[in-house]
Order: sequence, then structure tokens, then C-alpha cells
Amino acid sequence: MIPLTDLLTFMAVVLGLFLVPGPAVLLVITRTAQGGRRTGVATGLGVAAGDLIHTLAASVGLSALLATSALAFTIVKFAGAGYLLYLGVRAILAKESSEGTRAALPSVSPARAFWQAVPAELLNPKTALFFLAFLPQFVHADRSAPFAQFVVLGLVFVAMSAVYTTLLVFAIGPLGRVLKRLSWLAKWQGKIIGSIFIGLGLKVAMQKQ
Repeated sequence: MIPLTDLLTFMAVVLGLFLVPGPAVLLVITRTAQGGRRTGVATGLGVAAGDLIHTLAASVGLSALLATSALAFTIVKFAGAGYLLYLGVRAILAKESSEGTRAALPSVSPARAFWQAVPAELLNPKTALFFLAFLPQFVHADRSAPFAQFVVLGLVFVAMSAVYTTLLVFAIGPLGRVLKRLSWLAKWQGKIIGSIFIGLGLKVAMQKQ
């Protein structure tokens, strides 16, 4: 279906892209520092799930709408930015418990982190455009059904994304434990995490087609 050499080249390029931190990587790092490894891994899997949806959309041509319609791009962009801003404001405004820590932050379970990461990745129009522009470079009509090639490449990307974010979580996991020991920092972690989310939202909002 897809020659091994082409598949290895694809994987090498994807790995290089992963090494350039983007909103998804920063989201995983933030959630890991906040809730530990399980929350970080769940966030990474949520990002991978969003990428899977982008893969299916690109495979059937739906992502082409974002490449040809400025209005569609703008709507998706601001929807994604608004969602990240919402998460940031919510973290900043979370009320403190009687012990002085922010009560709302520990309530982010792995399941909740997963479902928050899915739309955060899904509503990033740059991700959709990336799949639309990048995957076709490795799809050739003379080999097999283009749809099948799109799916295979997309699944490889999703698998690599899940593995990469999981390894990243285990690499930075000790950071979360250190932060929990710093009581003075725990009091401010809501504002720090909220500021990161707001920064990510503003970054998405400033993206150009």
C-alpha cells in the first residue's frame, strides 16, 4: 500500500514536527504539572483523538473547506480560542479551599482532561490545514485507494502523537510532584495555569490562514 521508505520518511518528518512545541504540547505539559501523570496521559490521548477526527475529515475532504473559506477558518479559529480562554478564566477564578489551595484544580480528573483536550485540538484550524497540506504529499493514486492511504498515514500520526505525549508526561512527571510540595506556589497555580491557557487561546486567535 505505502512503501516502507515513504512511511519511514513520513514518520521522521512527523517526529521533527513534534519536537517544535505547539499548543497541544503545552496543554499536555500544563495538565501534567497540574494533575500528575494520569491526567497528562489522558490529555495526550485527548489530543490524539482530536487528531484522529482531523484525519477522518481530511480523508473525506471536509478539511478543504477551511483551506478555501476564510469565513470557515475564522469561525473555527475563534471557537477554539474561545474554548481555551474559557478554561483559562475558569482556572484563574477558581475559589480557594480552606487550606489555601485552589479547590477547582484538583477536580480535573483524567477523564475530564481527556474530553477537554479533544475540542482544544479539534478546534485548532492550523491542525486541519496541516493534515490537508501534509498528508497528500505521501498519498499516490497509482498505489491504492487514496482514502485508505490517508487513513493509514493518519493513524500512524495519531499513534506517534499518543506515544510522544506519553513519553513527555513521564519525562516531566516529577515536576508535578515538586509543585505540590511548594505550598506557596500551590496558592498561585490556578493563576499560572489559567494564564497559560489564556496565552494559548490568544495564540490560536492570532493565527492567519
